[in-house]
Amino acid sequence: MWVIAGILLVTILIFAFEVPPLWKKKKKKELIVFSFLLLFGTGLSIAKSLDIKIPNPLDFITFIYKPISDVMMNFFK
Repeated sequence: MWVIAGILLVTILIFAFEVPPLWKKKKKKELIVFSFLLLFGTGLSIAKSLDIKIPNPLDFITFIYKPISDVMMNFFK
């Protein structure tokens, strides 16, 4: 519980320091991307603190290329 509160506190602090300059300079696209990435990172951090299994992107790459690798290895034996 305290970990989640800490994550949210840090997120709020980052948002409070980074958003006003973007808002004043009217950089709406940057503000949208920043907000999305901050929200995504916050969600991943909270999920990790709750011990939810987060898939590794390398697992997907291995899933795609493993059959190709097996075929190539059998071909060159």
